[in-house]
Amino acid sequence: MYQLLPPSNRSRQVDLAEVYAYPTGARRWVRANMVASADGAATASGKSEGISGEADKRIFGVLRALADVVLVGAGTVRAEQYRPARVRQQYQEARAAAGQAPTAAIAVVSRAMDLDWTMPLFTSPAVPTIVLTATDAPQDQVDAAATAGAEVIAAGTGEVDLALAVDRLAERGLGRILCEGGPHLLGQLAASGKLDELCLSTAPQLRGGDSMRVLAGPDLTGGLPLILHSLLTEDGFLFSRYLVGGTQGSVSEPAKEG
Repeated sequence: MYQLLPPSNRSRQVDLAEVYAYPTGARRWVRANMVASADGAATASGKSEGISGEADKRIFGVLRALADVVLVGAGTVRAEQYRPARVRQQYQEARAAAGQAPTAAIAVVSRAMDLDWTMPLFTSPAVPTIVLTATDAPQDQVDAAATAGAEVIAAGTGEVDLALAVDRLAERGLGRILCEGGPHLLGQLAASGKLDELCLSTAPQLRGGDSMRVLAGPDLTGGLPLILHSLLTEDGFLFSRYLVGGTQGSVSEPAKEG
């Protein structure tokens, strides 16, 4: 097991950017990052905030800093009041060397495009926000998105075809894709056959009730096999990195304690 150490011991802390590095040579790699309680609840009072912790947020930041684009559902954007990804200075040299923009773009999946175009996510991002929608999306909303400065990408008719949407992003050079959910979006992504990896933070708490799990939607017939790549812990949290069974690509070995 690889141990995450508290900030006071950063000289001995593992290099999270190395632990979570994308596979070398992969044109497209889709990873999901979710947090859940020990009994599987993905939200507390409708948000992930009550389940998350300091180390989880640290990993959240690193995963964003490594990605080209963050994939998120419209419902999660509304519930979590999503903001643009921050420009993290410590990653600028590495991002520039990799040919990446200063920070990840946010890509919102929405068929109806019923979004608040005055949100900072659309009005003041460091990198223009993307909206992934259907070819027959409401034209007035398409126009409103464009006026707000968002890039609209159509993928599928009648509904958003996630497999096609992933391909559309990769075609634009946004192949390092990080899905932050919510559960319905992740369920659709897993069913599409495009998911390569799951990063799951398990919080040391029980929630009970009828909270949604990290995955919601279609039944994955036979299950989707996962292979544990690395496991870290801090403050009782477990941070698992799973590869989807059969996924191709050379994944870096995790860093060991210093």
